[in-house]
Amino acid sequence: MASLTLNSENRAAVAAALAGDRWIVACLCAAWCGTCATYRATFDALAARHPDKYFIWIDIEDQADVVGDLDVENFPTLLIQHHDLVAFFGTMLPDAGVAHRLVQSTAAHSDDELRQLNASNPERAAWQRSCNLRTLL
Repeated sequence: MASLTLNSENRAAVAAALAGDRWIVACLCAAWCGTCATYRATFDALAARHPDKYFIWIDIEDQADVVGDLDVENFPTLLIQHHDLVAFFGTMLPDAGVAHRLVQSTAAHSDDELRQLNASNPERAAWQRSCNLRTLL
C-alpha cells in the first residue's frame, strides 16, 4: 500500500483517518526538492512494510495553510504520531532501513511511555504543542 498525498480534495478524509487508532507517519517534503522526489518511492515502500499504520505525504508548500508553522529545517522530515502524542519530529536520512527501524521502534512504545518521554524532554514537549497533525488539520 502506498502513502496518501494530502491535498485539498482529501483533507476531510485524511482528518477523519487521523482521528482513528492507527499510528500516523507523515513525510514533510517539497516538490522542488530532489531528495524528496527520490525519497517518495522509499516512503511508499515503507508504507507497504507497515500496512497497519497511516502514511501520508505532505508537501509543505502546497499545504502551507496546514503545516506552515512547523519548523521544517531539512528534507525529508518525518512526523510520527499516535493519537494526540507526537512521538518523533525531525529530519530523516533518506534510507529505507533507518526509516523502518525508526517507525518500528517508535511504534513499540505505549501511549503511557510516550507521555513519559514527552514530559521528560523540552523538545518533545514542544512537539506536542506545535506538531500535532490532528490539531493542524
